[in-house]
Amino acid sequence: MLLDVDNLRTYFHSRHGTVRAVDGVSFSLGAGETLGVVGESGCGKSVMCMSLLGLIPQPPGRIESGRARFGGVDLLACSASELRAVRGCRISMVFQDPMTSLNPYLRVSTQVVEPLLYHKGLSQPAALEQAIAALDAVGIPDAARRIHAYPYEFSGGMRQRVMIAMALVTRPEILIADEPTTALDVTVQAQILERVRTMQRELGTAMILVTHDLGVVAGVCDRILVMYAGRIVESGTVRAVFGTPAHPYTAALQKSIPALHRKGDPLYTIGGQPPDLRREIAGCAFAERCEFAVECCQRPVELRPLTAEHWTACTRRLAGDITLPGAGTTSR
Repeated sequence: MLLDVDNLRTYFHSRHGTVRAVDGVSFSLGAGETLGVVGESGCGKSVMCMSLLGLIPQPPGRIESGRARFGGVDLLACSASELRAVRGCRISMVFQDPMTSLNPYLRVSTQVVEPLLYHKGLSQPAALEQAIAALDAVGIPDAARRIHAYPYEFSGGMRQRVMIAMALVTRPEILIADEPTTALDVTVQAQILERVRTMQRELGTAMILVTHDLGVVAGVCDRILVMYAGRIVESGTVRAVFGTPAHPYTAALQKSIPALHRKGDPLYTIGGQPPDLRREIAGCAFAERCEFAVECCQRPVELRPLTAEHWTACTRRLAGDITLPGAGTTSR
């Protein structure tokens, strides 16, 4: 495996208590694979990704345990200089908001060539040439001229393309895309995702895609991690998870997709509120909101396999007590 994460725990310590933002997450990522990470806001998706790259503010954050093996290096235990050699070069990240991710005081050229100067040791002219080619590859017209513009001279969609070009210009082995199309309209979203997939195929880059959009996951990803309250509650291939969901939370997320509800029926919503992550939860974190919850759901449960390519943390589904409706198979 290209990346192997084991028992990652990231907590935030404050005067109001300890928030267990990521609580025992384990997963792997293969070369060239696309892994989708889904779940509602606050479930730990972004914190998990930023923990791998040492981007958690410390304090109040702290990585309590875990290992993340990447190319013979444990990302969670290596020195700051070792991590800087990986971050932005072998592993790149596209952040959520294209409007604030670029420095408004610096020209785009300065920001896109920086990884090439720092990590690859290229000269300024050679780095600029590669940066122009990267902007052209993500679909920015007249890239040779526009690379010298400031971020405010670009639209939201174009800024996101710049972020993707900056992340891929060093030809990383892994791209972490944290909700890269959230603020964009559907047409631009489709264009950007197609550009990312094309470049991913050309470069052989693996990708971790963090998103709320299950439709994007179904069309782009190979495997899925479903997170709730800092834990992975289900994982598997796209076909397995969408066709036969094995956790009530996953099934509820699918029922919440507007395009799948019957015309005239009210939109489905998941009742209740997410749990307080300052409180230690012994059993299933979703039990308080789950229509299938019984007494056994209050006992500790781990992510276990249903099949070789489908895992769940639902006690009742593992025992075969319940069957959950799926959204159907996908095109992948």
